[in-house]
Amino acid sequence: MPVSADRQKFVYDFTEGNKDLKDLLGGKGANLAEMTNLGLPVPPGFTITTEACKVYLAGGQEPPALRDEVTAHLDALEARMGKKLGQADDPLLVSVRSGAKFSMPGMMDTVLNIGLSDESVAGLAVQAGDERFAWDSYRRLIQMFGKTVLGVDGDLFEEALEEAKRAKGVTTDVELDAADLRTLVGEFKDIVAKETGRDFPQDPREQMDLAIRAVFDSWNGDRAKLYRRQERIPGDLGTAVNICSMVFGNLGPDSGTGVAFTRDPASGHQGVYGDYLQNAQGEDVVAGIRNTMQLAELEQLDKASYDQLMQIMETLETHYRDLCDIEFTIERGKLWMLQTRVGKRTAGAAFRIATQLVDQGLITEAEALSRVTGNQLAQLMFPRFDEKAKTEFLGRGIAASPGAAVGKAVFDSYTAVKWSRSGEKVILIRRETNPDDLNGMIAAEGILTSRGGKTSHAAVVARGMGKTCVCGAEELEVDTKRRRLTAPGGVVIEEGDVVSIDGSSGKVYRGEVPVVPSPVVEYFEGRMHAGADDADGLVQAVHRMMAYADRMRRLRVRANADNAEDASRARRFGAQGIGLCRTEHMFLGERRELVERLILADTEDERQQALSTLMPLQKTDFVELFEAMDGLPVTVRLLDPPLHEFLPDITDLSVRVALAESRHEPHENDLRLLQAVHKLHEQNPMLGLRGVRLGLVIPGLFAMQVRAIAEAAAERRNAKGDPRAEIMIPLVGTVQELEIVREEAERVIAEVEAATGTDLKLTLGTMIELPRAALTAGQIAEAAEFFSFGTNDLTQTVWGFSRDDVEASFFTAYLEKGIFGVSPFETIDKDGVGSLVRAAAEAGRATRPDLKLGVCGEHGGDPESVHFFHEVGLDYVSCSPFRIPVARLEAGRAAALGKGSSDTR
Repeated sequence: MPVSADRQKFVYDFTEGNKDLKDLLGGKGANLAEMTNLGLPVPPGFTITTEACKVYLAGGQEPPALRDEVTAHLDALEARMGKKLGQADDPLLVSVRSGAKFSMPGMMDTVLNIGLSDESVAGLAVQAGDERFAWDSYRRLIQMFGKTVLGVDGDLFEEALEEAKRAKGVTTDVELDAADLRTLVGEFKDIVAKETGRDFPQDPREQMDLAIRAVFDSWNGDRAKLYRRQERIPGDLGTAVNICSMVFGNLGPDSGTGVAFTRDPASGHQGVYGDYLQNAQGEDVVAGIRNTMQLAELEQLDKASYDQLMQIMETLETHYRDLCDIEFTIERGKLWMLQTRVGKRTAGAAFRIATQLVDQGLITEAEALSRVTGNQLAQLMFPRFDEKAKTEFLGRGIAASPGAAVGKAVFDSYTAVKWSRSGEKVILIRRETNPDDLNGMIAAEGILTSRGGKTSHAAVVARGMGKTCVCGAEELEVDTKRRRLTAPGGVVIEEGDVVSIDGSSGKVYRGEVPVVPSPVVEYFEGRMHAGADDADGLVQAVHRMMAYADRMRRLRVRANADNAEDASRARRFGAQGIGLCRTEHMFLGERRELVERLILADTEDERQQALSTLMPLQKTDFVELFEAMDGLPVTVRLLDPPLHEFLPDITDLSVRVALAESRHEPHENDLRLLQAVHKLHEQNPMLGLRGVRLGLVIPGLFAMQVRAIAEAAAERRNAKGDPRAEIMIPLVGTVQELEIVREEAERVIAEVEAATGTDLKLTLGTMIELPRAALTAGQIAEAAEFFSFGTNDLTQTVWGFSRDDVEASFFTAYLEKGIFGVSPFETIDKDGVGSLVRAAAEAGRATRPDLKLGVCGEHGGDPESVHFFHEVGLDYVSCSPFRIPVARLEAGRAAALGKGSSDTR
């Protein structure tokens, strides 16, 4: 729907907004307004709303009223500051910065020092009493403006800067003097003229207007779209633009810029965490182009600013009730706050911080659940390096994002993506990353940089994606042109050599280091108690969050398990029963031939012989399963294999017969078998003779399975056990199919009850995995006591996809083009498949109010899908054993968020 530009307010002063206006002002603008309201030292400025961006993106032009509104707010800013934008003798300079609702670090554009020109640079030098500072600010403007606004290749500016340092014989840009920088400005202007065909703009208002438009455009830049897909951020939100009066950290040794966290974003521990860089502007810190000092060292350099910063950090954390990420600048001893936001953190830090805030009385248990995610819990269950293993140590950097990552060394993003698509695991190694490296960072198992700290681009983005990252490994020399890394002692790692990085310790190793299970998995397995061997408090934090979730959730969580071993593991992981036992998995290996004989039987005697052989095997399977899950429900799905899985391969059989005929060898049995297979051969077995259809076509098949279930349950009950079997008929498309099978099953159950003297209380239901079943769910519920949604097949049949084929053929293109935000096999398609689930649930319960509803497709373990199933009103989800903790946590989060807790993305 087009955004109306009539009678809207598109610009807000920092004094007008607050932190609750993120939809309108973006996260950065809303938080600048909030800090202004709190009386913190924020440079004056104003914010252009996301609504203005939406109008621009929809029509390619700014709203007609926007220019006048910007002019009015700029006039007010100039009056407050006592200077004009870009005036010759005492120029006002501003920054133009993006700021979407959700944090997208480095993905969109920022331009500093807007207002500088050939004329005003001299005035800035006089005003500051520092000629070097003025020319350094001017070269930064041309470099940032040229790259982000005019589209000049940023490497051209970097090469000119590197050449200037080489000519001077220095290694850092702060060692270049005013004359060097003046010359560099001339070279930068020549680059702009050559690459764009126009001179660098000297009109300060033109600079600002072009920068605003560039920020709007950057919302749809490739890296921003890729990041949004990765983080599942909607593409229609737009970005705000923040115009802020400049304060300068590059005015000498009593100035600087930094990033601070109110707690360690890597571990969650309380303390002083952050980076500070003297004589620098903000982008220098996050870009990682110079190694920073730790924030604690600022106390020795400028105690007054340090003390003020610590007080402000405490104020912000208490106000936001969460870990805050803060950007600040010190201008000649004066502290200025440039940004705050709820900080990105590692998975372990998220769990620790949430429980710490509960203990401090800042948040409730329900709010704590909103601060963690199932994906983060899954990260904590990944293996870690074996500390006892023999290793070849290469060096150590800053532990920026934890995990154990092993892969082949690559030195650019293109190679990382290319090798990853070929099935290789890679470690992306760079001096420092920048937003253009996002593709490679996503493709890599982990990221290693020789520059930058915990607040560098690599660290912030890696933490947000849950990628292992080691930053600032200064002792490792990274040569991207020669594609090699050199460690102390002369050890060289060439591209393609395997390296291992430990994001928890910062250690880097040559070769592959073996891994051991995560302590969180050991906890869920019952091999570690919360508090024991838990020096960093992670297991205790996970234990508490799981307790919160279990107390709060409405959805029960079951397991997809086909044998007693998986059932026992699932029970240790917290499963409340089995939601899907796939009986076809019981007939693989040596038993496969028995099913083949049954399917191909020509006579009643052959069929009965096959069934009588299968019956005791099935019963034994169920006895073991009911024992492992005693007292909990076990949903057993009757046989549902695509037919070809239990028949000889028609090509192999044809070749065998042809060879026998050519050699005049006996082949009557193979020929008879080939004729039978030809008769049953299907072009599309997934839509053929399977599920309930197989049970109706092969007499006695389902009756044998029902008898095995009933006898196993009776044996368990007579042994003082508590079996709770549920029999599920697969692939039903019409109620008549279910009625026929149900009638037969009830007859068999009654026979077993009479013979064993037991009351089995078995229930019968069906899978809803076909669109017709969902659309006629009201009729089907007349013959079913429960529904279990088979969302894997339902997704295939709704979309017309063959999962095994389409994921490899065109899903990548669909994801890149934005047709999918995420694969519909990974997260349920709420609009299509989800609408059928919702409609079937409502229709089924309208017929049978006590109808039990569950889901047994792998969507049952997907965090986002669990929230949908909670909303629809299902009774349980079922998933693979190792996904059970994730489903439990997300079921608790769904209940907590339903009660109004805020989801702090």
